Amino acid sequence: MPAPRKAKKPVTGFTDDEKAAMREAARERRSRPRGKGGDPEQDVLAKIAAMDPGDRFMAERIHALVRTHAPTLTPRTWYGMPAYSNEEGDVVCFFQDARKFKTRYATLGFSDAAKLDDGPMWPTGFALAKLTPAEEARILALLKRAVGGVGPAR
Repeated sequence: MPAPRKAKKPVTGFTDDEKAAMREAARERRSRPRGKGGDPEQDVLAKIAAMDPGDRFMAERIHALVRTHAPTLTPRTWYGMPAYSNEEGDVVCFFQDARKFKTRYATLGFSDAAKLDDGPMWPTGFALAKLTPAEEARILALLKRAVGGVGPAR
């Protein structure tokens, strides 16, 4: 008979990665009060440049899609991730590279400021393992819906 397994100690509090993201968010807020100094797009481009090659390619393409097709969104960093805000300064969408929280895929996420509502339940996060023209088309539809709130995001 095998020895009984020890029960795992429940995780309490935040992980080291989550704590690091919160510290980065605090640094972002302190370093650039809203509307003052610096170029937030350069911060976004620096974050993208520091990513692993596969995630960097996806982040660059998403950045280009946002800048071209959702010009009302402003690039900025958010918890150390490339993000895009509306005129009110609310983050609408963000890109999380796989390394950020040691996951096996990158994530394109949308906040509640995005107008993706589709009935009583809809997705706000999308796993990205690869970016092909089909995924780009879907992301473009999501972006247009997020900033315009028109039509289902299917």
